[in-house]
Amino acid sequence: MRRFLVLLPLLLFAGVGVFFAYGLKRDPSNIPSQLINRPLPHFELAAIEGRDEGLASMDFGGEVMLLNVFASWCLSCQIEHPVLMELSRQNAVPIHGLNWKDKPGDGKAWLDRLGNPYTRIGDDWNGRVAIDLGVTGAPETFVIDRNGRVRYKFIGPITPQAWEEELAPLIEELRGQ
Repeated sequence: MRRFLVLLPLLLFAGVGVFFAYGLKRDPSNIPSQLINRPLPHFELAAIEGRDEGLASMDFGGEVMLLNVFASWCLSCQIEHPVLMELSRQNAVPIHGLNWKDKPGDGKAWLDRLGNPYTRIGDDWNGRVAIDLGVTGAPETFVIDRNGRVRYKFIGPITPQAWEEELAPLIEELRGQ
């Protein structure tokens, strides 16, 4: 029994070491979404200031679309924005925006300054819809299939490389289904 008590701290230390070693092998940017292959949660958001049409879960369907979570206070969103503008110019895919936790008028001012790549924009000022989507930060982009199901969650700013290597091939695949 005494031997066991002496070995107990070593066994606990080894167990904690194995747990941490497993954690170090995982990709910290890969945050799985519980929504993959499930319908978008039901939501209806008012339009941001200066827009007439808001955004609702019923707006998704019939074709593959992107749902982009952005905010005027988000520096990474500014990095991503030129890519979204180019996708919009090319009509690559319809992009809907979810303006997350912005003060009234800030989202509109930001889009007036940088351009508006969005077909529709919802004002999620209190963050409720983002919580339902499992958003952990902005920007995040969801690929929604023609049946209104979430098929992919991209975390961070979309770069030209991410578009070419990850998102565009997936969108083409989904369009072919």
